Amino acid sequence: MIYSASAIYAYSNMGDSLYFLKRHLIYLGIGLVMMFLAMSIDINRLKQLAKPIIAASIILLILVLIPHIGKEIAGAKRWFRLGMVNFQPSELAKIAIIVYMADFISRKEVVIKKLLLGYVPAIMVLGLMVGLILLEPDLGTAITISIIAVIMLFVGGARPSHIFVSFLASLPALYVLLFSVPYRRKRIMAFLNPWADKRGTGFQIIQSFVALGSGGLFGVGLGQSKQKLFYLPASHTDFIFSIIGEELGFVGTACVVMLFVLFVWQGMKVSFKAIGTFEKLLGLGIVSLIALEVIINIGVTAGALPTKGLPLPFISYGGSGLIFHLTAIGFFLNIAKTCETYQ
Repeated sequence: MIYSASAIYAYSNMGDSLYFLKRHLIYLGIGLVMMFLAMSIDINRLKQLAKPIIAASIILLILVLIPHIGKEIAGAKRWFRLGMVNFQPSELAKIAIIVYMADFISRKEVVIKKLLLGYVPAIMVLGLMVGLILLEPDLGTAITISIIAVIMLFVGGARPSHIFVSFLASLPALYVLLFSVPYRRKRIMAFLNPWADKRGTGFQIIQSFVALGSGGLFGVGLGQSKQKLFYLPASHTDFIFSIIGEELGFVGTACVVMLFVLFVWQGMKVSFKAIGTFEKLLGLGIVSLIALEVIINIGVTAGALPTKGLPLPFISYGGSGLIFHLTAIGFFLNIAKTCETYQ
């Protein structure tokens, strides 16, 4: 699907129809190596590395904001340029916060219900990471890791009242972040009525509708999409699900959705049958991350959520995202090896 969605764009802009496919295969290779390494590490050793991992992630989030160190693209400072690869530290931050929260909650089980001893320290670390990510700016990732951390805290035993008060306290800041920034406000307006500015802010979502609607039941055929011919922006990244819908139809998109549903279902079974609290919460965090990103991506392409640049896990073209998603799957398979379900 990456080749189908990107070949013509790549040939027109890079002079090589295989440009994105070849780079993606390199990312895939790196990701598979990372996955097998994550499968091999002793899970107790990973727990011991939780603090160094979160510290390294915070340092990288700071460094990426420094001029001439971080790479700025379209006004956002989210990347490091490492040879032919753009490394996005916020992708590492997603994994880091999951590992850290799993370790923190497993160590603080007795006091996690207490505000000052259990809940506040966890929220302070989360708040620091969210603040740095918002400075890039990347509101979508900030919201994503916040939701995952809250899910883990809730399952880990934090008081719902503490979580609810935190949610209420964040609403004014969220309102300001959404409506005081012009491009975000325009995205909200485009979500509510994309046809009000069909050649501007509503263009991308309307083209996504056209792609999904053109596919019908079985699609127009693999490689036969018309929307990828420079009509639908980000057709091989954030909106690849729309191209799947156009070329493979409802059947194709339903298969993709069912595969993710199966992954989440099996993932939850493994997580809740894992042998220790750390393993349970780590598995839950990883499954929540994948599920949330899938819901957001498909929700955006279908017009059910405001536009947000979030790729479809394992399917969209990407470097850091694919590598760290596969690393997370390695950790998850590590948990599954010791789960009673597989013994």
